[in-house]
Parts: sequence; structure tokens; C-alpha cells
Amino acid sequence: MASNSHDAGHGAADAAHHAADAAHGSGGMPQLDFSTYGNQIFWLLVTLVVIYFILSRIALPRIAAVLAERQGTITNDLAAAEDLKAKAVAAEDAYNKALAEARGEAQRIAADARAAIQADLDEAIAKADADIAAKAAEAEKALAEIKAGALEAVQVVAADTAAELVSALGGKADAKVIAASVADRMKG
Repeated sequence: MASNSHDAGHGAADAAHHAADAAHGSGGMPQLDFSTYGNQIFWLLVTLVVIYFILSRIALPRIAAVLAERQGTITNDLAAAEDLKAKAVAAEDAYNKALAEARGEAQRIAADARAAIQADLDEAIAKADADIAAKAAEAEKALAEIKAGALEAVQVVAADTAAELVSALGGKADAKVIAASVADRMKG
């Protein structure tokens, strides 16, 4: 048992000795080891210079080229949009002008159509008036003939009636005297 306690004592001493070695820099984080600061600073500077050259010679020119290309595309798109806007305004102006011309043409055509219709109407009215005047003249002529025929018929009837009346009253009817009396009475 003594040897066990002696061995246990040896084990504790070895553990303390290892802890002291670790405390002197043989273990822990190498970044915090003061003996390697110079080496760390050197490699830090080398790494930064390499990163700087990689970025300045390769990455940043590519990024700048992409940004320049984007800016050029945006500028071209804006210029194209302005051009299209100007064309749209010109097209709208042309449309409005064409619309105004079309309206004017439509009004002119409508006025011409109205004038043609009015001329046709005037011609038809004149023709109808002429037809009406001709028919009125024919009717007047027919009326005059009918009136003349009626007057002759009235004279004949009046003469016959007068002759019958004179005979019925017991007188002698003279045809010439009766005809002259009836004609005189017909004149007014």
C-alpha cells in the first residue's frame, strides 16, 4: 500500500509538472503566444497584400466592368425610352391631326351629301309642282268642259221646263223667245 501511495504521489507530481509546461507556452491558443507575434504579423501582411492584389487586379476590375455595363445599359434604356416617348408623342400628334382631317372630311362629305339631297329634293319638288300644275290645268279644263256642259244642260232643261210650264199654263210656247229668256237669265 505504501507503494500505491508513493505511485499516487508520483502521479500527482507528474500532473503538476505537465501543467507548468502548458503554462509556459507548450499548449493553449497559438494566436496568444507572444513568441510567435512577429511571424503572425508577417503572414498577416503577406495575406493582406495578396488579397489586395487579387481584389485590385482581378475582382474589382470585373465588378467595375459589370457596374459600367449596367450603367451603360441603363443609360441606353433611358435614351431608348425617351426616343420611344418622343415617337409616341409624335404618333399621338399625327393621330390627332389625322382625326381632325377625317372629321373635316366627314363634315365636307356630309355637307356635299346634304347639298346633293337638297338639289334632288328641289328638282323633285319642281317636277311635282310642274306635274301638279299640269294636272290642275287639265282639271280646270275638265271642270270648264263639265261646267260648260252643265250650263248647256241647264239651258236645255230650263228651256224645256219653261216650255212645259208655258204649255201647262195654257200659253203657246215660242222656242226662240224661251231660249232667249233662258240665255238672258243665265247671263245674270
